[in-house]
Amino acid sequence: VQLVESGGGLVQAGGSLRLSCAATGRTFSSYAMGWFRQAPGKERDFVATINWSGATTYYADSMKGRFTISRDNAKNTVYLQMNSLKPEDTAVYYCAAGRGISRTPAPYDYWGQGTLVTVSS
Repeated sequence: VQLVESGGGLVQAGGSLRLSCAATGRTFSSYAMGWFRQAPGKERDFVATINWSGATTYYADSMKGRFTISRDNAKNTVYLQMNSLKPEDTAVYYCAAGRGISRTPAPYDYWGQGTLVTVSS
């Protein structure tokens, strides 16, 4: 599975962005998908995850109510809608595919190259 993120960019605080992660391969619908982010000099942090069907989602506490993860298995794509963005949301955002839903990076087998989100104050 190859993953390609898009949709990052520069946005003012309070604004919104929608990230997309397009996957190649016919088995996309069998994977749980996750979004993680990494700010400069910091560890990669969990953002959100969604199971294969889209029925189950989990979010990091600081993203609840602001971010929404979704997927379209027909399009082999997972999305991250980000609203009410804050400067502290500035990071490179990565999508990942794994066999099971998880809040930690280790169980994910495939990673995208990342897309930069910059939130200005």
